Amino acid sequence: MNGQAIGVPSMHRLLRARSWRRPLIPLAAALLGISTPAMASGPNGNIHGRELFSDQGTLFDSNAQPSPSDPVTLTLRTAHHDVSRANLEYYDTADGAFHYVQMHLSSRDPAGKFDYWQGTIRASASAKHYRFEVSNGSQTLWYNADGVSASEPAAGDFFIIPGFDTPDWMKDGVMYEIFVDRFFDGNRNNDVKTGQYTYAGCATEQHAWRSGVPAAKPGCNAEVFFGGDLSGIDQKLGYLKQTLGVNILYLTPIFAAPSNHKYDTRDYYTVDPAFGTAIDLRKLIADVHSSANGPEGYIILDGVFNHTGDSDCWFGRQTYGTFICSMTGAYLSRSSRYYSWYTFQSWPNQYSSFANAVPTMPKLNFGATGSAVREQIYAAPNSVVQTYLRAPYAIDGWRLDSAQMLDADGRGGSDATNHQIMRQLRSSVLSANPNAEILGEFWGDPAPWLDNGRQWDGAMNYNGFTNPLSEWLCGVNEHGKPGSLDVARFDAALRAARADVPMNALETMSNELGTHDTPRFTTRCGGDLAMTELAMIFQFTYIGTPTIYYGDEYGMRGAGDPYDRRTFDWSKATLSDPPVALVHKLIVIRRTYSALRTGSFLTLITDDADDVYAYGRFDASTRIAVVLNGGAGTQSVTVPVWQLSMTHGSTVTDLLSGTAYTVSNGNVTVRVPGRSGVILEQWATRQE
Repeated sequence: MNGQAIGVPSMHRLLRARSWRRPLIPLAAALLGISTPAMASGPNGNIHGRELFSDQGTLFDSNAQPSPSDPVTLTLRTAHHDVSRANLEYYDTADGAFHYVQMHLSSRDPAGKFDYWQGTIRASASAKHYRFEVSNGSQTLWYNADGVSASEPAAGDFFIIPGFDTPDWMKDGVMYEIFVDRFFDGNRNNDVKTGQYTYAGCATEQHAWRSGVPAAKPGCNAEVFFGGDLSGIDQKLGYLKQTLGVNILYLTPIFAAPSNHKYDTRDYYTVDPAFGTAIDLRKLIADVHSSANGPEGYIILDGVFNHTGDSDCWFGRQTYGTFICSMTGAYLSRSSRYYSWYTFQSWPNQYSSFANAVPTMPKLNFGATGSAVREQIYAAPNSVVQTYLRAPYAIDGWRLDSAQMLDADGRGGSDATNHQIMRQLRSSVLSANPNAEILGEFWGDPAPWLDNGRQWDGAMNYNGFTNPLSEWLCGVNEHGKPGSLDVARFDAALRAARADVPMNALETMSNELGTHDTPRFTTRCGGDLAMTELAMIFQFTYIGTPTIYYGDEYGMRGAGDPYDRRTFDWSKATLSDPPVALVHKLIVIRRTYSALRTGSFLTLITDDADDVYAYGRFDASTRIAVVLNGGAGTQSVTVPVWQLSMTHGSTVTDLLSGTAYTVSNGNVTVRVPGRSGVILEQWATRQE
């Protein structure tokens, strides 16, 4: 049966992307006379809850990105001969009702440990959220993205969102974030000279490349330049695409601005002269896209649309250098055509700014639909967003800075307005490039900003990756403040974050150890480079897009700004440097095994006493077990690989060391050095 509806007239609509409450389906089914099939020989003991499993990997979801005309077949794993009935229950946003699908026993795994049940949700255009119910006649359990529960869950269900497609290149790729001024100086003729101009009371300073840390006068770090530019990135594509193997570049802002960080935009349509020219940008993009110099690549630019700089001619509060404005800005005249583009409490000196604390960054006022600001930033074909997505630039996506704050009045407008702006921006992006990535900067649960596929594709995964990993391995949060997780709570934090987000969005979340806004990971871990290497093993085997902040591949150190933005040490950029060699190997491994990109994730071990964490990644072709030892000493770890359907006597191989192991009675025992890990691989068709 394909989904009988059980109406709940008085229930609230979805309270959030994954949360709602309802009457119990089994009782409702009985009242409605819905019959359910049973296995004739089903048991009556306790159901083995640990063996219940499903997610939205390719083995358990026939189509994670269905069109409105695609039915979706879903699979649930149970212990063999453990349940007599399995039901698929889903909420349909189209009718505000819950529906009930009887599942059928479809197959058994090769090791004879598990049964697989399937049910199909018929095609439609509406978003849906589902969970499973299993029974053996005397006990009933529920299963959803939050895990197993004895009572019916009120939140944490899986997603079906027809028409929501995220870019496959993002799922398959490895991203590299570059703070442009600090990466490589490819053209010394465009370097900002000491005293070249003064901005906000600070004169520019040119520093030698290897001086490392800016030594500017207090409050003037943004005016310290080292000379990195677009030409420099282009010249180092061989290192990025071949030595490392990355294929996605994310550049911090490159548009004209007085600072080294360029988050105070002066002109969105001009490449900053210190970084090069429009020709340099087009050449870099073309070379990134080319497959002649390494893997075909993609490039994402940083879109700073929450605010401009106060030197932007639209505002006109400050000038610097030789730049001349041909129009009168909002700060200079109430009659300016740009006056309504900003929000003044008392013109000219009281106005809304970034965080209402940075006067050199006045906030844009996006106004209502059709406003001049919305047209200029994203809606018109010649808008900033669309200009760079179209030829002759043809970038592949935008990272949206402070993306949840593009409110209408410039002072913290309603969420409804912010979400409306993001829905419109998504339509504009996809009209210019249907395969573009929209990556939001957000530090919390990003689910409301994915909005069932109507806003972002994914987010910078501070919430579901960076912070929990830092708290487990370093004992501090991503900002370096005290915060600690043991292994069990680390795993729980990961599961909770996964339950918030559809799988195809999870796979495009950027998983970074740190960024230009956080202390370096090695610094957060007390300078322990081995911890960084361990973190990278997790980074490249977890769900999401591994994202390297330049220099993290060799363990660059630095506290907060400006120390997290040191110049790149090019003497380290070689495979003879062990951490760099490890990153290269991990990228090759990830590229080789689809299970690490789009496969399922299953927790295997959470050992708080020994600080050991193990999990599986698997799909139809490969089974992989990853073991991480966060402790200082070597641990002998027995891994229950039978949960990945590895059979007795079969062989697994550690992809890092090449060591082979034999599965014995469903387990593999490995010795894992402290602050290290193993990646145990077995092709699904190989059962020696």
